[in-house]
Amino acid sequence: MHVTTTINGEPVEFLADVSSTLLDALRGSLGLTGTKEGCGTGDCGACSVTVDGRLMCSCLMLAVEAEGKSIGTIEGMAQGDHLHPLQQKFLEMAALQCGICTPGVLISARALLEKNPDPTEEEVRFGLAGNLCRCTGYDKIVRAVLETAADMRESAR
Repeated sequence: MHVTTTINGEPVEFLADVSSTLLDALRGSLGLTGTKEGCGTGDCGACSVTVDGRLMCSCLMLAVEAEGKSIGTIEGMAQGDHLHPLQQKFLEMAALQCGICTPGVLISARALLEKNPDPTEEEVRFGLAGNLCRCTGYDKIVRAVLETAADMRESAR
């Protein structure tokens, strides 16, 4: 099937088998390999993207369902040579390890901060509960999200 969509603000067209997932299309057809497959069942969050601003597991969405939608992936977080504040803070605070979960965690954290720019620690932990990480233990991730939120609020003043 022919699919016309917007990915990271750019119009995109691709062909997709009716049974292929959005994850398959992103990684295979479109070469956007930042979105990872961890489980294939929507349990780990490594394949998290936004679809019309809503957080989704791309392994659970058919590629044909992207028709007319706006998709956000990890490749669209940085603006040119400037990392998104979350990406920068993750680097500064060593809130990443092997990198399998990191793109999904960053997408989930951005979605959280867009909805709630002043989250509590509990809200961050709840907002990232769908993202599994076997390397970091989550504390550095949560701290990085909280510090990014504080920095973004401060710069908005």
